[in-house]
Amino acid sequence: MIEMLRCLVALSAGGMIGVSFGLIQDAANRRYQRLQATGKFNTGWAVMPGSMRRVAYLLMALALVQLVCPLLFTGTAQWWVTGGVVCGYGAVLYWQLRKRLAQAR
Repeated sequence: MIEMLRCLVALSAGGMIGVSFGLIQDAANRRYQRLQATGKFNTGWAVMPGSMRRVAYLLMALALVQLVCPLLFTGTAQWWVTGGVVCGYGAVLYWQLRKRLAQAR
């Protein structure tokens, strides 16, 4: 029972990290599209400013979870955290796809 609870908490923690990262990326994408529409880009290097910083924040969040909750990273629970990140970020991407398909209709 404890192992199942640990896996569920690991999946939830990973899911929260994945959804948070996806929402941050979505906000950056909307800002990018707004800047592109107004024509405020000077160079090609300004395409997605801060993307490496956001990835670094994702890695720091994963490291923080690993340090704060080491029980989530014993045995197979670490794979549940990874799966949660993938599912959370995938859910945000899926919501974006559905929104774009609805706008295209």
